Amino acid sequence: MNKKELEFILQQGEGQYIEFKESFDKSLAKEIVAFANAIGGRIFLGVDDKNRISGCKLTNKLKSRIINMAHNCDPKIEVSVSSFDNIVIIEVKESDNKLHKCSFGFYFRQGANSQKMTRDEIREFFNKEGKILFDEMVHKNFSFKNGFDENKFNFFLEKAKISKVLPKKDILKNLGVLNDKGEFRNAGVLFFCQRVEEFIPQAIVTCVLYKGKDKVFIIDKKDFAADSYSNYQNAVEFLYRNLRLSYEIKGFGPRKEILEVPEDALKEALVNALAHRDYLEKGANVLVEIYDNRVEITNPGGLVSAIKKDEFGKKSFSRNPLLFSLFKRVDLVEKVGSGIGRMRRAMKGAGLPLPKFEFTNFFTVTFTRAIKTVGKTVGKTVGKILALINENPKITREELSVKTGLTIRGVEWNIARLKQKKLLKRIGPAKGGYWEVIGKWE
Repeated sequence: MNKKELEFILQQGEGQYIEFKESFDKSLAKEIVAFANAIGGRIFLGVDDKNRISGCKLTNKLKSRIINMAHNCDPKIEVSVSSFDNIVIIEVKESDNKLHKCSFGFYFRQGANSQKMTRDEIREFFNKEGKILFDEMVHKNFSFKNGFDENKFNFFLEKAKISKVLPKKDILKNLGVLNDKGEFRNAGVLFFCQRVEEFIPQAIVTCVLYKGKDKVFIIDKKDFAADSYSNYQNAVEFLYRNLRLSYEIKGFGPRKEILEVPEDALKEALVNALAHRDYLEKGANVLVEIYDNRVEITNPGGLVSAIKKDEFGKKSFSRNPLLFSLFKRVDLVEKVGSGIGRMRRAMKGAGLPLPKFEFTNFFTVTFTRAIKTVGKTVGKTVGKILALINENPKITREELSVKTGLTIRGVEWNIARLKQKKLLKRIGPAKGGYWEVIGKWE
């Protein structure tokens, strides 16, 4: 430990690998057990909940109490205790002898929280998901020289508001994605690779647009195979391109774009699919499907084994806690268990039916699209297209899509119709030319 590393840890705050406590108390046993049952971590005594140093002096008596507390866990846990800059640092290694409990019960580390579970819940979780979770497994083929993308790493630091006060390896170790041997865990591969399909091909996100209410006619299909954050962004953009937009203007304020299915609900479902999917299932991808009447977002894995169906929406447990913590650092999730409620509230606030959840071997969220009667709106739509072209003859299809709320294909269909009716013509080439309005829609 040195001054720079401490500054970095205080800056990044609590997470999968770090816990702050102002002083020693009996609840410390919960954190020790939670870290031992996960990938290990460090507890800093003398840091308040605002990441400020309040101070804690390490005495022989305090050191003895901490070690005795760890040894009194069942089975006992070995910890190392040291101090730096008036802070007591307790290092807990990942245990080879799981499961551990303390007098408060069984705990497991989930992001920045230590979650209480019954012994049977944790045992079932480990039996089904594996004692070493996928996101915590070491990827032997991925390294700084093979696959690591410096730009993705720098982008992550910027989004997570983490400064480069430490060498790259130390930052990655403190994030939990690099082990003591300098090997990358799968969570690091998913976030810092250039092309995920080269290392974890099942992490591809597939987006499909259908014509109609079934899978018969595919209009558009995209496979996104970059890092997890880029795949998330690309899937969101696919949804925006292919769902309708409306506009709200209040007073003299800026125009607000409103997606027909609430953006917050879609984003929540998408990031949940990426963070909680079963990556050990290699035969399926996260799937985003747009039908005429609904949007479905599906991920392999169903409910995490520790959660019963009657607990759904009330209790949460992440299949990939380390990966979840990285999504949290870039502000894509708030906390474990809050996403289902936010999806429901967003749909209710938009006056739409609540989302439907299905869980078998897959977990599927279905959102009902807002109903729009095409026949009554054709005149308004083409009128708006003509008005926008009159205003800016060089306007692109993409710009028309954004301004009208139509999909790109919807814009193209309306333009073809206007040209057929000889109300619109193209002057010059596709690139560098412009539109000319030559008639009026009646």
